[in-house]
Amino acid sequence: MNYKKIVVAGGGVLGSQIAFQSAYCGFDVTIWLRSEESKTRTQPKLDTLKKAYEDALALMNTKEGKLPSNWCRGLAEVETFDYEDCLKKTENAYKSIKLETDMKKAMQGADLVIESMAENQKAKIEFYEKLSPNLEEKTVLVTNSSTLLPSTFAKYTGRPNKFLSLHFANNIWKQNTAEVMAQDQTEQKYFDEIIDFANAIRMVALPVNKEKSGYLLNSMLVPFLMSGFDLMANGVSDPESIDKAWVLGTGAPKGPFEIMDIVGLITVKNIVEQYQKVPGLFNPILKKMMMPYNFKGMLQILNKYIEEGKLGKSTKEGFYKYE
Repeated sequence: MNYKKIVVAGGGVLGSQIAFQSAYCGFDVTIWLRSEESKTRTQPKLDTLKKAYEDALALMNTKEGKLPSNWCRGLAEVETFDYEDCLKKTENAYKSIKLETDMKKAMQGADLVIESMAENQKAKIEFYEKLSPNLEEKTVLVTNSSTLLPSTFAKYTGRPNKFLSLHFANNIWKQNTAEVMAQDQTEQKYFDEIIDFANAIRMVALPVNKEKSGYLLNSMLVPFLMSGFDLMANGVSDPESIDKAWVLGTGAPKGPFEIMDIVGLITVKNIVEQYQKVPGLFNPILKKMMMPYNFKGMLQILNKYIEEGKLGKSTKEGFYKYE
């Protein structure tokens, strides 16, 4: 793996994190965005990430920060931690990331393009069809989709042998996992290169050996979120009480609604729309055991919040309000 230039397509919650982490680890990073307006939404995310990295490093530089629960594995190893050097890497990352709306210019010289756009199959296909003529022969292409399979898009990329999935968890500087999943046409060489790239940006690379919607993390996380959301959609309880039931009852750090606010409600809406289409999710046998999720009720709630501009933590309000 000899990647130097990385292009992240999309500056949302995860797209901006992937870009910042890649730049922190020394890669030349460009974020491709659809419009000038997208730039005004992405830059504040980068500002926030810079502070988040600085705050994390300040904590890591204390005795308390060395505790496993506080240590950010994506930033440094405990044994070789150099506070000043890590601050410098954070500053360099912040200054070096380029925002570009010209697709051809953004993709020029790219070794790796990471698609990190909304979970909308039609929109992704349109993006890949537009992207394909702008890629150089050497460029490897990955999707950060959390629920959609890479085989769904391979034929639209113009390079199915160099196309696969690379999915990250949220807060990647601390929850530093990267799931790598190929599709039938992916060459082993590029699967191995993406494993190497994930390790190079201080992720723990997790190979997924068979295509699975939801990969590893979201195969477990999405049903959990839907179960919590279903309680609200059916009027059983409110978000705060549902979250407390989970947090206090299990010792987990966050409940489903806190997590959905972090993920972003537009992404949650896209996941709900995709999840309700999963064939056999509630087959006749399962229906005898449990009622199906109230997807209609969930979408009504999400549409109302989104229309009101309550998109989650990034906009200071979602299911909760943030200072």
